[in-house]
Amino acid sequence: MRLILLLALAGCGPDADDAAPAPQAPREAEPDVPAGEPTLRKLTATEYTHTLVDLFGDDFVLPTRLEPDEVKEGLLAVGATQQAVSPFGVERYEDAAFLVAEQVMADAALRERVVPCDPAEAGCFESFVTDFGRLAWRRPLSPEEVDRLVDVADDAQAVTGDPAEALVYPLVALLQSPHFLYRVETHGQEGARPLGHPDDPSAHQLEPHELATKLAYLLWAGPPDTELLDAAADGTLAEQDGLDAQIDRMLADDRARRGVRALFDDVLELHDLFALSKDPTVFVHYSDRLGPSAREETLLGIEANVFDDDGSYLDLFTTRSTWVDRDLAAIYEVPAPVREGFGRIELPVSSGRRGLLGQASFLAGHAHAVSTSVTLRGAFVQEKLLCVEIPPPPSDVDTSIPEADADAKTMRDRIAVHLENPACASCHSITDPVGLAFETFDGVGRPRTTENGETIDPSGDLNDVPFADAAELAEVLVAMPEIPRCFTQNVMAYAEGRYPTFDEEELLYWHDDGFAREGHRILALLRDVARSEAFRSTRPGSDR
Repeated sequence: MRLILLLALAGCGPDADDAAPAPQAPREAEPDVPAGEPTLRKLTATEYTHTLVDLFGDDFVLPTRLEPDEVKEGLLAVGATQQAVSPFGVERYEDAAFLVAEQVMADAALRERVVPCDPAEAGCFESFVTDFGRLAWRRPLSPEEVDRLVDVADDAQAVTGDPAEALVYPLVALLQSPHFLYRVETHGQEGARPLGHPDDPSAHQLEPHELATKLAYLLWAGPPDTELLDAAADGTLAEQDGLDAQIDRMLADDRARRGVRALFDDVLELHDLFALSKDPTVFVHYSDRLGPSAREETLLGIEANVFDDDGSYLDLFTTRSTWVDRDLAAIYEVPAPVREGFGRIELPVSSGRRGLLGQASFLAGHAHAVSTSVTLRGAFVQEKLLCVEIPPPPSDVDTSIPEADADAKTMRDRIAVHLENPACASCHSITDPVGLAFETFDGVGRPRTTENGETIDPSGDLNDVPFADAAELAEVLVAMPEIPRCFTQNVMAYAEGRYPTFDEEELLYWHDDGFAREGHRILALLRDVARSEAFRSTRPGSDR
């Protein structure tokens, strides 16, 4: 359960007015919080793909038939800590490993990049397993692990008679090992306690290679490179200055762009857009390109905000600048800026569109196949942007919205009827008044002013602050301290694979304060989380 709602229900936590100290006040030291348990996180499909690209390049056929990721508590990152690979999934990972390994060894240029020695030479098998294994498993292999994999290559060569073909098998073994497919954390370094836990003998720093891995998948959504692994091996990553230097280097690297994309793909549920489906007889502007295009529009805008414009997270909700292709231009009723691909445009004020909540990724992604949905749209705002947890409906309650009739032509009228049921009102009173703000956009995000011949009224209020329409709602949202605080909570959950607990309440507000001090710049928040003692701390957990 998410921390912010629980705090609100319990009546605890800082008040909104004093959640952040005055800008001129020195920042307090990182609060002491109990170290979290170590995790075992399966690579998501995105992380798996990025890992293969970093190891081999992108000029080969990537596996696509993998076991699907699972969303838990709204995040793939949380699901990755709870998902075990099924027997069917094991088969798929084996097929994927062979697909990659056979391509690598069949392509001389690719093989030379991965195997920098002649497979026929004595010692090449051991050299390959040692050097490539360190990159694949994101740590040095033990002598016993090296010996086992060399034995696999020797046995394969005895059967095939071809040293290059023989290397397929240790490579497959590396790529389908749990040490590759999972991000493994142990109980940390015995006796190496972060300064924040001098009185907690169970708290340890992560082993340096585990910290390098955790850092790389947070900032790059991919594996640590040689320089980061070297910093882990020589001990510099364990020092604050060495850690800071690596974080700064990594955030300046182009791979940080894909890291930010992966973060928002998860937090905003953009990955669901690949499966977007609408009834084309109802929405004539729909095509199977809409979902991927809408996702890319949002991610390009976030990239521009973070890396090109040096913008604030809050700007993502109020900007009229966006990226569209010809399909999206038709939906937004604006000229396409380029003939092919995406171009940046400034949407007119008359469009009523502001930021993320004016884009098709939100408007189409949170609507039904044949209609809009005030509940889905309102729930997204409350749950994903404000971190309000909405309980599921009772099992015996009819959640369907009444059909339009002569007395209730618009969605606002039909919702009013629906809310007469007290069992429905408890949840829908949280979601629907917010969702009504977006009724001037249909189920694919095209503008409209009427429904069944009646003029649509998109006005409402959020926490007793009135708004006239979706554009004004954006201004209301960015004035709420819960917006950046919720994002801070989501970044912490993405980094750790779990949401902050009550014990970490002070840490959440500390990171939120740091976020505000840096003008709500997203890279600053990522840096703050990555360099914290909590991020590199662990303690013994339950047996796995």
